[in-house]
Amino acid sequence: MQNTPKAMKRLVREWAGIAHARDLRQALSELHCQFDRWERGEIDSYELNELVHQFHDGASRDIWKRYATNRLEPAVAAAIAGGVLRKDEIPRDILQSIAGLVQFYEEDQTA
Repeated sequence: MQNTPKAMKRLVREWAGIAHARDLRQALSELHCQFDRWERGEIDSYELNELVHQFHDGASRDIWKRYATNRLEPAVAAAIAGGVLRKDEIPRDILQSIAGLVQFYEEDQTA
């Protein structure tokens, strides 16, 4: 992205932020279900605490690592391939510039 125009870099950052928020929301909604189980008495406080720690050390950390980088194109491409972002909502310029990465991640998911 060294020779990439600033406007394109800004757009990639913007869409990476959207993808990050969506990824995190999805992961947090799964954790929310565990809080619901706790409120219903299906699991106790110790089990819930362990699930929170697993979330922090697992999904939350993985999501943070994916987006805590200066090279956000792979994160955006992975989000598209994984369905977090839809191709039809991404600006054409970005989609064209990361098409190879999107294809790579799509092929990786089917392998």
